[in-house]
Amino acid sequence: MIVTRRKTLAALAATAVLALAGCGKKEAEKPAETAAPASAPAAEQKAEPLKVAFVYIGPVGDAGWTYAHDAGRKAVEEKFGDKVKTTFVENVPESAADAERVFRDLASQGNKLIFGTTFGYMESMLKVAKEFPDVKFEHATGFKTADNLGQYDVRTYEGAYLAGVVAGKMSKTGKMGVVASVPIPEVIRNIDSFTLGARSSNPKATVKVVWVNKWFDPGKEREAATTLIGQGVDMLMQNTDSAAVVQTAQEKGVYAFGWDSNMSKFGEKAHLAASEIQWGVYYNKVVEDVLNNRWKSDTTWWGLKEGMIDLKDFNPIVPDDVKALVAERKKGIVDGSAPIWKGPIKDNTGKEQVAKDQTADDNFLHGVKFYVEGVEGKIPGGPAALFRHPATACRPAPALPGRTPRLFPCPAILRNLKPTRSAQAICACAAGWRPQCEGGLSCGSVFRPCGRWCGVTAGCSGMRCGIRMRRRGSSPRPLDCCCTPYRRSI
Repeated sequence: MIVTRRKTLAALAATAVLALAGCGKKEAEKPAETAAPASAPAAEQKAEPLKVAFVYIGPVGDAGWTYAHDAGRKAVEEKFGDKVKTTFVENVPESAADAERVFRDLASQGNKLIFGTTFGYMESMLKVAKEFPDVKFEHATGFKTADNLGQYDVRTYEGAYLAGVVAGKMSKTGKMGVVASVPIPEVIRNIDSFTLGARSSNPKATVKVVWVNKWFDPGKEREAATTLIGQGVDMLMQNTDSAAVVQTAQEKGVYAFGWDSNMSKFGEKAHLAASEIQWGVYYNKVVEDVLNNRWKSDTTWWGLKEGMIDLKDFNPIVPDDVKALVAERKKGIVDGSAPIWKGPIKDNTGKEQVAKDQTADDNFLHGVKFYVEGVEGKIPGGPAALFRHPATACRPAPALPGRTPRLFPCPAILRNLKPTRSAQAICACAAGWRPQCEGGLSCGSVFRPCGRWCGVTAGCSGMRCGIRMRRRGSSPRPLDCCCTPYRRSI
């Protein structure tokens, strides 16, 4: 109504001016001075809101990874009100064509801060960020930055550890299971941390793992959970994004933990607690920095200390002494007196990975590629298993009879053949071996340097790059590639 009234007054004033001018009176010029206030409200109007956009890998839904990110978006709206205007695009694939189009459209529409919430958007965001230097971009779970592109992640392994503490205390069999997504350090680190937590409260605890090789596949997650229960586990943890594991636990009479968000409504009796991510803690900080012109590109990895993750929403059946133990362990993590990854820590072959009284640093944690003591089985993928951290190398591929395995970094190959340089790829070469991709992940340009050298078509897809013997023409060609996997799903 205020705008309407102002417009009405302005129109009346203009009419009066014209009427007086028609009478030929000089006083007609005076109202022109009084008409000035009609334009004054333009100067009094509030500044345009900061337009903030979020790009999601999957649907918002009502639980899991994307749901938690959208809760963070809503936290921004709640805190900043009309100072911001948020929008989101869901179900955006990680493929370059789709992701680039969405990020470019959002930047063109005037969004000055854009969040990309999955690892696979990294290269697309780098490219679009160069095209829009006046737009701030924030990328989740990646490792590359630019002048206008920051990187952020959350220490999910801390929530996994606390869930393990509860599982160790409450399991009747001492047998626990994890439904795992894809074999990259982030997920392996969470499995290991869950196991470290469980064995801290029950030294005899063991953990079985079933991999589904997807981030979101309710059917496979349900099958994996059922398999683990059939093997005698009575506690389930997951590193996948649907609520199928909790639902299965409810149906089968065992316990489980929510992942990324509270999943208790999917299994009220089975759900012991949830490792919940509070993305709003980081999103509010970034938005405030942008509004106050103090934003700068940075790499952030927050956790319990910053309030970005926590084990919450305990089932009433969890005893008070168990809750007290969780609170004690949480305090030790936050103040640094009891870090999770403090040695001695051995892998499940007995090899020492962290020496006594030593604490693993972030570089170590980013490259975890082993199961700790207590986890049964082996990590799938063998020598060619994919590891996210760029510093992680492949082991040499098996040699053919009469041939010696050779380990070459990709840059050495690139110097000779001059294909596109890729800092993420390291080739372990042995005569006669070539890559064969499996599963649901595009290796993309990361694979191309090795692929060109060995005559392999780039762009194959696979969460694991396996190896198979194959000859090119009359002479065998060596290759076994490690690629950086795309992160992440719903």
